[in-house]
Amino acid sequence: MAEPILINGRFLTQPLSGVQRYAREIVRALDRLPHAGLRYRLMVPSGADPLPLDRIQTFRLSGPGGHLWEQVRLADATHSHRLLSLCGAGPVGHSRQLVVIHDAAVFRRPDLFRPRYALAHRILDRRLAKRARLATVSRFSQGELAAVLNLAPDAIAVAPNSADHLRNIPPDTHILRALDLLERRYFVAVGNLTPNKNLAVAARALIRLPDPDLRLVFVGARLTGVVSAAPTPDDPRVILAGRRTDPEVAALLRGAAGLIFPSLYEGFGIPPLEAMVQGCPVIASDIPATREVCADAAR
Repeated sequence: MAEPILINGRFLTQPLSGVQRYAREIVRALDRLPHAGLRYRLMVPSGADPLPLDRIQTFRLSGPGGHLWEQVRLADATHSHRLLSLCGAGPVGHSRQLVVIHDAAVFRRPDLFRPRYALAHRILDRRLAKRARLATVSRFSQGELAAVLNLAPDAIAVAPNSADHLRNIPPDTHILRALDLLERRYFVAVGNLTPNKNLAVAARALIRLPDPDLRLVFVGARLTGVVSAAPTPDDPRVILAGRRTDPEVAALLRGAAGLIFPSLYEGFGIPPLEAMVQGCPVIASDIPATREVCADAAR
């Protein structure tokens, strides 16, 4: 029997955004495969969140997570096995590894990040490109990463995101009452409050609309540890809803007049697909990733 493939579970210690969503859904999909329990093992730090799985076993390695755990503890435990790292990082010395790097933002838009974070990840990406096999989530990111890492595009596999996690989920409509959105027209923007999401432009657009009952709902958290601070919109019609559950997000999208997705740079961009599976119109920025993902289905 072939040796199992070990999965880097560091993502289960990180706040949930598109990258961590991708990792969770890929592992859940692998778990549904026949004989998954024999083929895969999920390796996680001590403080990792639980990820319920039916077939794949979870093994805890001591340590709280973070780069040190990944580069030392995980590297030591997996050096003789194949390793799958789904969230843009992995042990730099591990040669039998597939790493999914979701975009080239630290190279193309370093102004969006804290300088030390951007520099560290540029170094990490270059070292991984020399040792590991790479994958990414779109043809656009494939081309971007190939250019900045001096690789042939065909050397980088493409495994796209999806929005299946919201396709059949029952909406929690209590959120509409909690945010005072019943009988109101509102738009939604889904994404952590970081500069690349460009949510300030949506707030400026709202100012140009005189309707006092109109609302713009921002769903997402501030991730100040890795990115520069994004300004908070100064308009009483803007609702900062914070992180919300999938059923709450589904309800917000079903009732919205549209999703606003004005990102400056994306490797893929999941929220437009999440909106589409809930029947919500999408207004998206005209950038390569959204053109690839949305084609002519967005405005």
